[in-house]
Amino acid sequence: MPTFQSFEDIDAWQKARELAQRIYAVSSKGGFAKDFALRDQVRRAVVSIMANIAEGFGRGGNREFVQFASMAKGSASEVRSHLYVALDQGYLERDGFDELSALVCDVVNLLGGLIRYLKGTSSRGSKFK
Repeated sequence: MPTFQSFEDIDAWQKARELAQRIYAVSSKGGFAKDFALRDQVRRAVVSIMANIAEGFGRGGNREFVQFASMAKGSASEVRSHLYVALDQGYLERDGFDELSALVCDVVNLLGGLIRYLKGTSSRGSKFK
């Protein structure tokens, strides 16, 4: 069972950070960079993933952590949806889309595992600080 000393220890947060770095890089080039509405929305959504994991960790209880992890999953789905728009507009090549989409799926799967774990424990107790 995992022991988290900080939100930075959480695999889902680490993978979401990697995703954010990739989203910021790809959205700062070409037509994507000029589509301010899409660029800003996908960036807000990817940052929301990390922020919700961190906030849920900081809340102090599993029930709230599950709620925030679920919101992070929702934001990940939002990012994936925005990637389809970027693909359809020609801002992403298919290979780039597939890589980013797979990374989003990794984040979602890690969040699902975290949620299952949190639901299986009654309180944070000694497992979390």
